[in-house]
Amino acid sequence: MKKNYIVLASLISCIILYFTEQVLETTYIIKTAIKIILFLGIPLYYIKNIENKTIKEALKFDKLDKKQFKMGIFFGAGSFLIVLIAYFVLRGFIDLDSIAAELQNKSKITPSNFWIIGLYITIGNSFLEEFFFRGFIFLNLYNRNYKKLAYVFSSALFGLYHIAIFQTWFNIGLVILALVGLIGIGLVFNWLDTKSDNFINSWIVHILADSAIIIIGLKMFGMI
Repeated sequence: MKKNYIVLASLISCIILYFTEQVLETTYIIKTAIKIILFLGIPLYYIKNIENKTIKEALKFDKLDKKQFKMGIFFGAGSFLIVLIAYFVLRGFIDLDSIAAELQNKSKITPSNFWIIGLYITIGNSFLEEFFFRGFIFLNLYNRNYKKLAYVFSSALFGLYHIAIFQTWFNIGLVILALVGLIGIGLVFNWLDTKSDNFINSWIVHILADSAIIIIGLKMFGMI
C-alpha cells in the first residue's frame, strides 16, 4: 500500500501540475499555490496517516553531519558553474525574448516582480521539489528496498515534471537534451541523499543551481 500510494499520488500530482501549466495557463501565483498544496499536502498526509510518524522523525535532519554538508556545497558549486556554462554554450539556440514574453503574458512574471519570484524559486520552490521528489518519493522507496524503482521513477518523474514548464521555450532537440539532463541531475541528487538519509544535500545543490538560473533570468529581463 505504501509503495502504491507514493507512486500513484506523485504521478497524479505531476499530471495535475502539467494540466495547470499547459492547459489552464494560470498565473504563477495560482500555479504555486496548487504546487504547495500537492507537494506538501500529499507527503505530510503520508507521514502522519500512513507512516504514523512525526514530521521531525520523517525528515531525519538530525542525521546530517559536517562532511555530508560539505558534499552538498561541493556539488552545488559544480552545478552552478555547469548551468552557466551550458547557457553560454547554447545561448545561440535559446530565444530569451520569446521566453520573457511568454512568462509575462501567461504567468504574469515581469521585471518588477522577478526579484521576489526569483528568491522564492531559489529557496522555497527548491525546498518543495526536494521534499517531494527526494524526501517523499525517493527515500521512502529506497528505504523499503525498492532501490531501482526509487532511482528510476523519482528521477524520470523529476525530469518529466519540468517539461510542463519549458516545453514551449525550446525546440524539440533542446527539450530532449534538457529532459536527459534533468533525469541525470535527479540521479545525482538521489545518490547524494543516500549519504545522509535526508534531502538536505540535494536541496543545497538545487539552491545553487537555481541561483545560476535566476542570474540568467535577470539577464533575460534586462536587469543585469
